[in-house]
Amino acid sequence: MAKIKGERAFLPVNIAVLTVSDTRTPATDRSGQTLAERIEKAGHRVAARDIVPDEKDAVVARLKAWIADADIDVVIATGGTGVTGRDITPEAFQAVYEKDIPGFGELFRWLSFQKIKTSTIQSRATAGVAGGTYLFALPGSPGACRDAWDDILVHQLDSRFKPCNFVELMPRLKERLE
Repeated sequence: MAKIKGERAFLPVNIAVLTVSDTRTPATDRSGQTLAERIEKAGHRVAARDIVPDEKDAVVARLKAWIADADIDVVIATGGTGVTGRDITPEAFQAVYEKDIPGFGELFRWLSFQKIKTSTIQSRATAGVAGGTYLFALPGSPGACRDAWDDILVHQLDSRFKPCNFVELMPRLKERLE
């Protein structure tokens, strides 16, 4: 059974929060705020936060800047993962991935199905790694952000979580890049 083990030390992670939206502002960004609050409550650090429009080039540029920033370990984006013409977040993330983490999107949709049933099929949540940085793209609703954080990310970004977690792999993410 997977659980938190007390014999391991907690290692705080530096996380950037990206909201992809043509309409949200810092005052109306409930999804980004939901993530920021949960990140800090878990003992991690919100290293950066930004809102960019639903433009692939803008998302890619922001991702590349944060991937290049040694003070950012993880990027969590919210918004733009649907199927409408303006939803480009998965395509932007795919443009920078070195490795895909397909299980994240699969698990997110499975968990989401428990709550919103077949509507989860409209989500193109995705995850991957680039430049030693974990990248996660979530749907733009506060509920989806809560579900992804509470049911997946809070555990995988906790160095004490067993049998394994993303944090313990961080020192090895750049093995073939150096």
